[in-house]
Amino acid sequence: MTERTIELLHRNLQEVFGEGDATRRRAAIEEFYTDDCVLYAPDGVFVGHDALEKFAGDLRATHPQSAYTPHGQAQALHNGGILAWGSGPTGEPPAYTGLDVVIVRESKIAALY
Repeated sequence: MTERTIELLHRNLQEVFGEGDATRRRAAIEEFYTDDCVLYAPDGVFVGHDALEKFAGDLRATHPQSAYTPHGQAQALHNGGILAWGSGPTGEPPAYTGLDVVIVRESKIAALY
């Protein structure tokens, strides 16, 4: 499970939140997330693939030229994992940073904080 959790953390950062193409982003959400997934974000709690897709797409639209860059190594323990990251224009220092915390169930992300 540890290897899968680390894979999900990295791929989620790039293929969901870093993806500008809605079709590819939706395919990644369906591959990486449980049907009943929950995203806990400062703006609220979002449940399910449709809500996650809208949130990620709206967020991506606010900074389409930015890239997400992992900071340090992802860590996983049992069914949870964390990954620190920064976001900003490619080749520049990050404009902001964050930390993804995931709970994995049946090899998919069930919750993202």
